[in-house]
Amino acid sequence: MKTVIMAGGRGTRISSVASDIPKPMIRIEGKPVLEHEIACLREQGFTDIIITVSHLAEHIMNYFGDGSSFGVNIEYFVEEQPLGNAGALLKLRPQLTEDFLLLNADAVFDIDFNRFVAYHREKGGLVTLFTHPNSHPYDSGLLIADDSGAAEKWLTKEESRPQWYRNRVNAGLHVISPLALDMCGISADEVGTERDGKTVKVDLDRQILKPLCGSGKMFCYDSPEYVKDMGTPDRYEAVCADFAAGRVSARNLKHKQRAVFLDRDGTINKYVGFLRDIEQFELLDGAAEAVRRINTSGFLAVVVTNQPVIARGEVTFGELSEIHNKMETLLGQEGAYLDGIYYCPHHPHKGYEGEVPELKTDCSCRKPKAGMLLKAAEELNIDLSRSWMAGDGENDILAGKNAGCRTALIGSEDLGQDITADSLLAAVERILSEEQEENK
Repeated sequence: MKTVIMAGGRGTRISSVASDIPKPMIRIEGKPVLEHEIACLREQGFTDIIITVSHLAEHIMNYFGDGSSFGVNIEYFVEEQPLGNAGALLKLRPQLTEDFLLLNADAVFDIDFNRFVAYHREKGGLVTLFTHPNSHPYDSGLLIADDSGAAEKWLTKEESRPQWYRNRVNAGLHVISPLALDMCGISADEVGTERDGKTVKVDLDRQILKPLCGSGKMFCYDSPEYVKDMGTPDRYEAVCADFAAGRVSARNLKHKQRAVFLDRDGTINKYVGFLRDIEQFELLDGAAEAVRRINTSGFLAVVVTNQPVIARGEVTFGELSEIHNKMETLLGQEGAYLDGIYYCPHHPHKGYEGEVPELKTDCSCRKPKAGMLLKAAEELNIDLSRSWMAGDGENDILAGKNAGCRTALIGSEDLGQDITADSLLAAVERILSEEQEENK
């Protein structure tokens, strides 16, 4: 599979870090960002690379040459005049005869590309977008997808959005069928020519990707792996720190992950009994800070929650999704995010008015059973023996133990847990302190 890396940007926002070289050549840990990208691709068998260049192109071309010194084969497309961020793709269309990876050269990432591509092939669409949660969804482009992962809406940060939304952000990594390029209505010969006094350019998001929303042909690949833009001095410093701490490579799903599993009601939000109304959902004090500390620690933050209100017929799947959207929105407003949400909709006791019969079952996912944790471990490659379960009840502690995790109880009971604390924030502080001590 070919990989196209777009490296033609001018990088004006980060010019204070380096103004005399193109942004992809700025060094992290002694190597250009683009070299880190190429190494990640090479290690996973993606060695056929096309780099589109423009501003200060000679710096990139002279450094990487034909790629042989880096274990890959590199060709270049030199953009003599601005063609938009997808104009080069249309010019390259004759070389793009099958699905290809499309990456930005100014992103810092380390992801399992083979897993990404396998998901794309499984879905059978024209485009798959790499999406992830981040700490600032309120000013990021958001994707809204259906239950199958098909993209329904793409909201730019300038567009109005729902009051409550899932923290699903476009990371700028794509698998694209060349057929998607043919659907934009502009031919390769037209790109760069004059039309009505203006140069014909092509915008990737606006003219190629966003029109596929709602078509069932573009899918979201949700992943907690590390992808960050380093386009400003502050973000550059942040990714340098992440590299130095080993957080970039550690998040690749090829490697076993550590997680802090979190109960929902009474742990993240105030306990109100069976939560049936979205207006009842309110974050507990310190919950967002606790999740934010998990985010920066190297652990995944994964919610696992029993929701029998679904089986009882008191809340629909759609209403539960909206409640979880509110949770993600409120956390995102405070710079925190969840890497996964797993819920059990079942309830074992039958005979109630309005219940959903097919969900009235003795399942394997309802805590204190470990089903939700086991499913998360399979999907996110989590090492349960190095993970924690934090919650406010006996079922949470038992579920954690049944999964082989260490456990933290928010409360004062003696349930044989490893840690006792009076809030989620205090529990997370103790978890991270113990981990730090053990890693010395």
